[in-house]
Amino acid sequence: MKLFIKFIFLTLLFSCSENYVYENKLKYDVKNLSDDKYEGREAGKNGEKEAAKYIESRFKEIGLLPKGTEEFIQPFNFKNSSNPHSRATIAEGNSDGLISSNVIGFINNESKTTVVFGAHYDHLGFGNSSSLSSEKEIHNGADDNASGVAIVLDLASKLINMDSSNNYLFIAFGAEELGLLGSNYFNKYPTVDLESINYMFNFDMVGRLNDQNNLAIYGTGTSPIFKQTILSNNKHFKITEHESGQGPSDHTSFYLSDIPVLHFFTGQHSEYHKPTDDFELINFEGLEKISDYIIELVDDLDDNGKLKFKKTKDENSRMSPKFSVTLGVMPDYLFDGKGMKIDGVSSDKPAEKGGILKGDIVIKIDKYDIENMMSYMKTLSKFKKGDKVIVSVLRNSKIEKINIEF
Repeated sequence: MKLFIKFIFLTLLFSCSENYVYENKLKYDVKNLSDDKYEGREAGKNGEKEAAKYIESRFKEIGLLPKGTEEFIQPFNFKNSSNPHSRATIAEGNSDGLISSNVIGFINNESKTTVVFGAHYDHLGFGNSSSLSSEKEIHNGADDNASGVAIVLDLASKLINMDSSNNYLFIAFGAEELGLLGSNYFNKYPTVDLESINYMFNFDMVGRLNDQNNLAIYGTGTSPIFKQTILSNNKHFKITEHESGQGPSDHTSFYLSDIPVLHFFTGQHSEYHKPTDDFELINFEGLEKISDYIIELVDDLDDNGKLKFKKTKDENSRMSPKFSVTLGVMPDYLFDGKGMKIDGVSSDKPAEKGGILKGDIVIKIDKYDIENMMSYMKTLSKFKKGDKVIVSVLRNSKIEKINIEF
């Protein structure tokens, strides 16, 4: 059985589910979700609530079954947190708490196992403490994460008409930017049996596939079958693998429930958490490539039964030594060579003042060799404000030595 072949055939036919016919609406969904009318989809605000209604309407249009606690909606109270990507507080039974919600749709194939596809739909509103901009403007979050929600909707549109040995659950998570709150809540109060969940695919910032087709996939070590499946179905991408099942997105909540996870990410960029993360910058052909690739992975995994779960080392814990200084750079998370490649330089920080440029690869700080991002973080912990060091970078195949003062 090949689901993808069936998909091509079935898209020519009317579905038994409200006569639904597949249509590529990736551009339509990203444009709608990143519209100013949602005012940046900040958790607990009216814009997030209205965005949830839009996603619910699309689930209904596709023909998904409701799987929330109130039809498609799973509301929850929360207390806001000023610490982004920490575990925010679920205010259970607290009527004074803010309200967010997950939006959940279901395809019932009468199976004992269920595959979950998820993406958060909230963002930063007019710019909360996670914003990297000083301007109080609408942060539309086209890449973060209208792009991920669009992928989930596209997958639902394709899978609604396919035979499968799994059921499919589609979740748009609320309040991710405040600490993975929606996915954490779902795992505490699941609307399907957690034991029945076969694996979970998460999509967060998948809208900026570059010309080299770089795609980062996290969680490749959470099931023994994942690496083989990822590589054997890859036709387009230069894949950077990360084994750990933990990271700053919603797949972490499922990994902590002993569920195999894969998280897909097309990389950081200078518009991250800024008002400039807009619809016009999205690579829609890239989104379509990723969606088609996911269908191939799902197809390949379909006859493998319940996947075996495997615990992985937490890469984040190894990356978090205490340090009091910073260069003021954004790392390139898709770089898999030796050193730490720089994807962006912050204004008025040591790197910019010293002359470090985007694209430079940091290979040495003072006497310490930089092998990767982890060794970079550990090296920073050895210095304090006011220290002067020489940073060696690889630029255009030549080593440049740059004087830096922290």
